[in-house]
Amino acid sequence: MTALLKTKRTTDETEIAGVHAQLDLSGALYLPEERVLLVADLHLEKGSSLARRGMFLPPYDTRETLMTLREVVARFDPHTVMALGDSFHDIDGPERLGTEERDMLAALQAGRDWLWVTGNHDNELPPSIGGSVVTELKLGNLVLRHEPLAGAAGEIAGHLHPVGKVAMRGRSVRRRCFVVDGNRCVMPAFGALASGLNACDVAFKPLFPNGFTAHLIGTGRIYAIGRGMLCRD
Repeated sequence: MTALLKTKRTTDETEIAGVHAQLDLSGALYLPEERVLLVADLHLEKGSSLARRGMFLPPYDTRETLMTLREVVARFDPHTVMALGDSFHDIDGPERLGTEERDMLAALQAGRDWLWVTGNHDNELPPSIGGSVVTELKLGNLVLRHEPLAGAAGEIAGHLHPVGKVAMRGRSVRRRCFVVDGNRCVMPAFGALASGLNACDVAFKPLFPNGFTAHLIGTGRIYAIGRGMLCRD
């Protein structure tokens, strides 16, 4: 498997439309010059949403996601945190937040700017969750939004929950990944219960017509893998 690996590091360095970015093992992306931390697809309260449909899972996914985010925020100490859509699994998710989770979220927001981008799961967000709500944001050369748009330039988005799969000698590994081509980045889902879409899926083709690098999130390191080395599920 190591023959397929181009880099090994806990934080990958890359450029997106000329902007320096750090791809973190957590699935977050940090823009050091702007001191902006980006996360995508938290899908908070997914467990409680599934429970309403009769699919019962341990009700701790929101807490686990926020604990991971707390560690990342403490490590980078960003000026701004921006959640790129589908921060809640459904539009009623904010109402189902427990007291402990609300307190965790308020502590994360204290002393910094916090921006929620609306997504297809949460196209409306209430003032009770704190922060500011936007549909997208222009930041220098970059456009930050939830759903990536074919032909867009300088874009960082989420929505597709990319995962990369690598197979060699009868063994395979499937991991969340950042998909990057130097002009665009589609971020992995940050949420504890979020699912994933194989980066070889046709949904990625119009976004990356000239190929891409998948930065796979491994155990303790990130692996940069070319599109040609990935395989389908």
